[in-house]
Amino acid sequence: MANTLIVENADKFRGKAQVLKDINLTIAPGERLALLGHNGAGKSTLIKSILGLTPIRGGKISICGAAPGSAAARAATAFLPEAVSFHPALTGREQLNQFARLSGVRADVPALLERVGLSDALDRRIGTYSKGMRQRLGLAQVLLGNPKLALLDEPTSGLDPISRQDLYAIIDELAAKGTAVLIASHALTEVEARTDRIAIMRKGVKVADDTLAALSADAALQTSIRITARDGEADRIAAQIGGTRINGASVEIHCDAAAKMEALRHVAALGDAVADVSMTPPRLEDLYRHYAKEDHA
Repeated sequence: MANTLIVENADKFRGKAQVLKDINLTIAPGERLALLGHNGAGKSTLIKSILGLTPIRGGKISICGAAPGSAAARAATAFLPEAVSFHPALTGREQLNQFARLSGVRADVPALLERVGLSDALDRRIGTYSKGMRQRLGLAQVLLGNPKLALLDEPTSGLDPISRQDLYAIIDELAAKGTAVLIASHALTEVEARTDRIAIMRKGVKVADDTLAALSADAALQTSIRITARDGEADRIAAQIGGTRINGASVEIHCDAAAKMEALRHVAALGDAVADVSMTPPRLEDLYRHYAKEDHA
C-alpha cells in the first residue's frame, strides 16, 4: 500500500539559515507517527511545508500523490494547530456547519460534537469556551470528511487528563479507519504508548526515525534493575552481584537489554535475601535525550 505522506530530501531556508536539512519521512495509511524535537527543531516548519503554507527549496513532498497546497492535497489533509482559533461570536454548531460547507462534506455535526465531549456546549458561543473546549472543537473539525492525513500540532495542549485520554482514543479510531496521523508533541509519556513510530528532529535535521523498540536497541541504553533487600542483606547482595547501594536497603544494577534475563537469574539465585525486584527499561525521554544531543546532528 502506497504511503499517504512522502517527504523526500526536503530543504528549507529562512534567509541564509537552513531550517530543514534533507528531511526524508513517510507515513503509511493507518500509521501514527510521533514527531519530537525541541522548540526550533523544525517540526512546525515541516508541518507548514506539508500543508503548502511555506515552500521548500529542494526535495519533494506529496500527500496521496498530490503536491502540498493543491486542491487534492487540501481535501485529503486535516490540521489541528496548537493555538487553535475560531470566530468567538459563532456557536460550536455554527462553526462546524460552516467548515462542513466549505469542505463540501455532509456531516452529523451534533454527533461529532458529542464525540469530542462538546454536546452540552454545541449552541454556546465559542467566545465562552475554555482553551480545552476550543481544542476539542478543533479535533471535531479534523474528523470532518474522514481525512487521509491528519497533522496534529501539540493536540493535548489545554486538555485535562480525561480529555487527553479521549483524544488519543479518537486518534486510534482515525488510524483504524486508515488515516495517517502525525502528532508533533512535547508530551513524551503520552506518545510513547500511543504511536507506532517515533521521529526526532534537531536543528532542522531528522536524527532518528523508527519504532520505539528499534530505537532502544540502536541506542543500546541500559535497563535498570532495583533489588529491595531484606533487613541486613543489602551489603551481601551488593557484594555478590555488584551494583549501587540505594537508601541503604536496595541495590541497583544496570545491564543491556540482551543481558537482562541473565541478570534476573543472578537475582533469583539470591533467594530469601531479596524482598522485591523492579525493572525499568529505557523510556522515551531517555531515548529523546540520546538522539537529540549534539553528536547526532
